[in-house]
Amino acid sequence: MQLNYSYQKQIGIAGGLYDVSPHSVNSRTFVPLDDSPVPLKFGMGVVVDSESPGRKVTLPTENSTAADFEGLILTGHISEQNMQGEIAIKPSETVGVLRFGKAYARIEPNIEPKYGDKVYLITSGDFVGYFTNVAANAIPIKAQFLGNSSSNIAPIEIFNQQQE
Repeated sequence: MQLNYSYQKQIGIAGGLYDVSPHSVNSRTFVPLDDSPVPLKFGMGVVVDSESPGRKVTLPTENSTAADFEGLILTGHISEQNMQGEIAIKPSETVGVLRFGKAYARIEPNIEPKYGDKVYLITSGDFVGYFTNVAANAIPIKAQFLGNSSSNIAPIEIFNQQQE
């Protein structure tokens, strides 16, 4: 007989906070790209929407710059799984965006980040919005990897993007 039940998230879930260190989370509205087949998921990186900066975010494109980086999408209690067990954030849905702090990020498959590796946001291809430690097809952000990957997620620390 089971007597104890846990309502906590498993350790290392994409978009989950890494620890309780200082962090900043802003609410933003997700605006999908017209031509992108990639759905927004927890743990992905987003950039400011050029038409509504400070209010809306979208996936990065090849034209995105490091200055456009808004943060990482955190998990929340606003989304439900579909019948296939997938969660996709719907257009115009409000999301929590981690501006700075530590969280588990979706990373490009087959990379092996190490503690202290530089973090890049992928801006094109099948893994747009994912993070990597390789500069190709990506923009550098002020962040570092905090450790190794597991199931294509890894902990990263995002620093304040506005500070010089």
